Amino acid sequence: MNNMRAFVLITTEIGAMEQVLQDLKMIDCVSETYLLYGVHDIIAIVKTNSMRQLKETISWKIRQIDHILTSETLIAMDVL
Repeated sequence: MNNMRAFVLITTEIGAMEQVLQDLKMIDCVSETYLLYGVHDIIAIVKTNSMRQLKETISWKIRQIDHILTSETLIAMDVL
């Protein structure tokens, strides 16, 4: 069960959106990706089983992708 969810807003180098999108799709915990219009270029939805796995996925997999300039992570909370 994937009980941790985060939305990662990504800004890429000019012309690199498609390549970054393809690289994101290769990461197991990335469940969805979308190209955006606006300040950010891509949003990736990450689902994991723990906060540790979420941290590792974002820090050691997503942020290591070539051509990513910045990222901002929004961790979702369950609504009670």
